[in-house]
Amino acid sequence: MLLYSRVNVVFIDRSGQRIPVEARVGDNALHLAHNSSLFAGACEASLACSTCHVYVSSEHYEKLPEEDDMLDMAAMLQENSRLSCQIVLTPEMDGMELTLPKVTRNFYVDGHVPKPH
Repeated sequence: MLLYSRVNVVFIDRSGQRIPVEARVGDNALHLAHNSSLFAGACEASLACSTCHVYVSSEHYEKLPEEDDMLDMAAMLQENSRLSCQIVLTPEMDGMELTLPKVTRNFYVDGHVPKPH
């Protein structure tokens, strides 16, 4: 039987609620958020949008590898901004906090309801 190492990640949603999630090393943070019903990510990790934008806790941010370019499309960028689709969990990520920004560029995720013309 194959055993997987586990890491604990805390998501902080838009209201400030802390949601602890246990994950396997090698899991993708976007899929972890999706499985926890926090957000879906519009492009399903194909690196075609920026709707999975999160803020990474400072002690873990420096441990992440460089990121491919799509982050500049995200709203409300900060120095600790990352796309969760590009965060692959390692043992060093144990205890990492990922904070969801107050808005994204995906209006449907942000609660926008289109009105008919």
